[in-house]
Amino acid sequence: MDERAQSEPELASVGSRSLPGGATLTLLRHGQSEWNRDRRFAGWADVDLSGVGRIEAERAGSLLLGSGYTFDCCFTSVLQRAVHTSEIVLRKMGLEDIPVRRDWRLNERHYGALEGLGLWSAVRRYGLLRVLRCRRFVGRPPALDAGDRRFPGHDTRYASLSPQELPRGESLADTQARMLPYWSGQIVAELRRGRSVLVVSHKNTLRVLVKMLEGRDDARMPRTRIPTGVPIVLSLDAALAIRDRRVLEGFGD
Repeated sequence: MDERAQSEPELASVGSRSLPGGATLTLLRHGQSEWNRDRRFAGWADVDLSGVGRIEAERAGSLLLGSGYTFDCCFTSVLQRAVHTSEIVLRKMGLEDIPVRRDWRLNERHYGALEGLGLWSAVRRYGLLRVLRCRRFVGRPPALDAGDRRFPGHDTRYASLSPQELPRGESLADTQARMLPYWSGQIVAELRRGRSVLVVSHKNTLRVLVKMLEGRDDARMPRTRIPTGVPIVLSLDAALAIRDRRVLEGFGD
């Protein structure tokens, strides 16, 4: 990603126009993936849900249905762990017919050359400091070479992306910068109409979205907890500020 991704966008420019009385935004990290289970960096690698992850997605759908929620539309990434989670949740809720939009801008943070590695394998190969540096808001992982088979330029799903848009490794700031145009151009448009919106995405993508909505500083953001398969329901006011926040971790919540 280019250096422009280092600058932090302002949410105020996104949500300054008023909504017709507020809306509901539900954020859901996909269920446990096979590489979550194996403790490997996944990023843009298209790994599927584990058996536990499918159960988590079913449970998320049951929690949302049992708590009385419904959705007008759904946004998700192009990675199958998020796509399959959205399909399971919407089927459980009887909402298979609502519009579902998939976009690469909602993909997980790209972990560069760390993708596919476990933590200790990454530390042995690149050193502890280089791995820990990735936790900082502007810290990037070791970059992929463009000839590496993991480079997204080799995937036909990303054929329409420009060379500048194809990541070789992203910081959290980069992830925020490439997600923001989709948030402001697509998702906010539905919220302004007073819609109930479901976003099924990934840990770091949702972290940067929560950071923007809650006004968290960069240093705190990497510690934001986004568990797999746990719905976070945000009631938004007319300025896109959060007026109520519910985390559905069990029946009766």
